[in-house]
Amino acid sequence: MTPADPLLEDSDAAAGPEAPRQRFVLDDQGFDEVPKKYRRFYRRWKGEGDALGPNEALCPVCKIVVRSTRELRPGDRVYCMACMTRLSIVRSAAGRLEALVVY
Repeated sequence: MTPADPLLEDSDAAAGPEAPRQRFVLDDQGFDEVPKKYRRFYRRWKGEGDALGPNEALCPVCKIVVRSTRELRPGDRVYCMACMTRLSIVRSAAGRLEALVVY
């Protein structure tokens, strides 16, 4: 039986010649707008002085930071459960990773 949870799957082997993705251990940041099971995947945006990590993307709709257990790369998709938005990760002209709304 194959695992249905994408967090348990090892997709690093299929990445090819790219370097393996960094892995991150997430802790609960007190974000209480989603079910308790998913709270570690979200945190509040703290304003202009807040820096995003390589595993984080800012939702342009609700300004919540979506976090991942793996490093985000262009082409990745993430879901903001707070506003129910599907986001696609792209590299901006400035070289930063940004999230664009898919639906």
